[in-house]
Amino acid sequence: MPENNKKILLSHGSGGSLTRRLIEDIFAPAFSNPLLAPLNDQAVFTLDSPRLAFTTDSYVVNPIFFPGGDIGKLSVCGTINDLAVGGAEPVYLSASFIIEEGMDIGELKRIVASMAKTANDSGVKIVTGDTKVVERGKGDKLFITTTGIGVIADSISLSPELIRPGDVIIVSGTMGDHGIAIMTRRQGIDLEVPIESDCAALHTLTRDILRGADGVKAMRDPTRGGLATVLNEFALSSGTCMEISECLIPVREEVRGACEILGFDPLYLANEGKLVAVVKEGSAQKILASMRKNPLGKDAAIIGKVTKEPKGKVLLETSIGNKRILDMLSGEQLPRIC
Repeated sequence: MPENNKKILLSHGSGGSLTRRLIEDIFAPAFSNPLLAPLNDQAVFTLDSPRLAFTTDSYVVNPIFFPGGDIGKLSVCGTINDLAVGGAEPVYLSASFIIEEGMDIGELKRIVASMAKTANDSGVKIVTGDTKVVERGKGDKLFITTTGIGVIADSISLSPELIRPGDVIIVSGTMGDHGIAIMTRRQGIDLEVPIESDCAALHTLTRDILRGADGVKAMRDPTRGGLATVLNEFALSSGTCMEISECLIPVREEVRGACEILGFDPLYLANEGKLVAVVKEGSAQKILASMRKNPLGKDAAIIGKVTKEPKGKVLLETSIGNKRILDMLSGEQLPRIC
């Protein structure tokens, strides 16, 4: 790409020679693999597993670079995680880019390189994609959509509908890191202890959980809406009650302090490298130990249990011993968080 052309032009999305050069100069080298190499409109591959997981998600996070990650890393990790918490081993991703006219090409290269590194480190291939360019002022630099395919072993069966009273609730680590990292960067707030996003691919952790013991009922990554929303979804799907203790939920002190200043509740803040698991009581300690051996689960904790009543609700035991219903997030606490 010529040195005098360092910005995205509308003609980069025309489907002509500049589009081809954008693909050949930026995307193809970064995501290079035999399935992508033909640069067809589709990837053709064979999968041995009869059971597949398939997911898609769009990423519009603002700002596109933040402490601990960027929109590219987030788009790969987020889709890997949606597959992983369903018990799947992620295999292939597609990536679609909507780029705003005038975006700095150097920034685009940084994001693509970040996506490539994250995918390579995760053992996942980006095998197809698409690029569009919209007029200046219509796209806010960059939006990314990633779609993922994973394979699921026959022995794995996860669903909130399998949750029963007596089961145990585990989180893999501290809550609210991503939400506060984005908000403080967005608002230009400098904290004494900087907070980084927890953005990470969770498939190695889910692999350890599923190998560690029988008895995993359901897993979910608490992104938008946070822990409170995931637990409400579990309660509604299973017709049970999720009882958790505020004192047992891991939250970084700097995150807790930032929440107090900004008026947020860490239980509703997005996470991008954490999961919630509901498991049989008899398997809980073994699964917890397995999680803590993985760096992504070193702060894992049992935070509560499943009970019969009130059905479809989440009960929070507060730090002073009272109990209150923890509702699902109503409205948008923090827009464009992922």
